[in-house]
Amino acid sequence: MNQLDALKQYTTVVADTGDFKLLGTWQPQDATTNPSLILKAVQKPDYQPLLKEAVSRFRGRALDEIVDRLLVRFGCEILSIIPGRVSTEVDARLSFDTNATITRAERIIELYQAEGIHTDRVLIKIASTWEGIQAAAHLETRGIHTNLTLLFSFCQAVACGQARVQLISPFVGRIYDWYKKSAGAGWDEAAHAGANDPGVESVRQIYNHYKKFGICTEVMGASFRNTGQITALAGCDLLTISPELLASLAASEIPLTRALAPEAAQQLDLPAVSFDEAGFRFAMNEDAMATEKLAEGIRAFCADAIKLEQLLLAD
Repeated sequence: MNQLDALKQYTTVVADTGDFKLLGTWQPQDATTNPSLILKAVQKPDYQPLLKEAVSRFRGRALDEIVDRLLVRFGCEILSIIPGRVSTEVDARLSFDTNATITRAERIIELYQAEGIHTDRVLIKIASTWEGIQAAAHLETRGIHTNLTLLFSFCQAVACGQARVQLISPFVGRIYDWYKKSAGAGWDEAAHAGANDPGVESVRQIYNHYKKFGICTEVMGASFRNTGQITALAGCDLLTISPELLASLAASEIPLTRALAPEAAQQLDLPAVSFDEAGFRFAMNEDAMATEKLAEGIRAFCADAIKLEQLLLAD
């Protein structure tokens, strides 16, 4: 059995791509997208017609509406291939505006419903700011399920659990990147591999907390740099993996064992933790890595959203 098939025994595998033509190869349950992935996809010749169609059909509409319609078109194509859910992201420029995030999420859901897609097959991706988490809490009460992204810290995960969001996406690779860059020449790759990878350690802490205290929010590790990070999280609820790393797992027959399990987490002696807004903001302030990576991630998604808009305007 290859590692990908072995992983699927313990974990729901999600494809991290906007390139829906690749999905049939890996047969994932779910798929995730973000502005960067959609931008990358629409610049390929195969996807140019989707871009042109969005512009021609909705010319004269507000630019943000055309963008949402393009994102939903990609989402619908993805859902025609996979059996599960697709994640579609709210504009990152709204990351600090709770009401605007709610309004945009509701529109995205309405666009999916107009295409005959049931709400349960869509996760609205929202940045894990305090404002984003509050927006998600409101949306969940209305039956709109959310995927809280750009999550780098334990306090973000705890707040998401309190908000009863459907799913969180802790970013393993970006946590690893920060610690490696911070250590500079002193970084010991071997000592920080596998279970000792700082990104892996972060997800394990979150997973154990959720399972220990019966928090129903799903944990989906994301943003992987190598297959060692993935195999070290076998047993996590979900893992969203790029096509390149899916191929590497499929090509490997190194034995894979389960690393995370609810039963083991429930036996741990862990303190109960909760955060109000002040406590959350202070905990984020104390975590330089999370503060920097959250800001960096929002800036990058905003930049790619603007590039996508420019492509639409130029067409």
